Amino acid sequence: MMEPENTLSNLTPSREKLDRVLGLQKITLTDIEDLNDAERNYIAEFSTEMLQRLTDEERDKFIDKIAEIMLPSTNEQIWEHNHLVISRAIERLIAQNGSMPPKFVIARECGLSRQTVAKHLTGYKTHPQYLAEMEQFKYMVPKILANVCKLACNGDVKAARLYFETVGAINKRRPNTVINEQNNYLQINKTILSQENLKQLSKEQLNQIELIVSGIGGSEF
Repeated sequence: MMEPENTLSNLTPSREKLDRVLGLQKITLTDIEDLNDAERNYIAEFSTEMLQRLTDEERDKFIDKIAEIMLPSTNEQIWEHNHLVISRAIERLIAQNGSMPPKFVIARECGLSRQTVAKHLTGYKTHPQYLAEMEQFKYMVPKILANVCKLACNGDVKAARLYFETVGAINKRRPNTVINEQNNYLQINKTILSQENLKQLSKEQLNQIELIVSGIGGSEF
């Protein structure tokens, strides 16, 4: 087994103990119970360096070897690393070939095993780290929606259409309400809302349009 570049000079009396632990096929919590802080730190440093050096199946085997003694933060870092390199590999390969690459090609590109890539792609949507990441994006939704609303109030028809779609106004229209959506105007029944029209409307009037389109209330045009 490879050793990290740092020496064991300060742990020489424990060399035999460390060799015994690191030579195990699978390291358990019981195996490190009698290690002191310096020895545990060495095991941690050794593991970090091995994870950086190893690739493919060798990396998988080493992760399985230390799985029981890894801290939760280490598991998170491994998942984040895998997610990052897989995402970047897919992006590069699509740019090069114009199609979604197969798993074995992704694995070869990012230095992970095919099993790791397949497992990550299958389960990433339910992984706590992914869910936490999505919550961060959701946190920005109100701010972005407010900016879209501001653009709509300033006469941007595309922003107005996006705003209505996002808040569900267009999908909840009345049965008798006809909406014609174009790139530069919205037509509700016989009323055409162009960019110039929208510029002249107040925020209250835009809200009233939303109510009419959604079928909640308001008078017909």
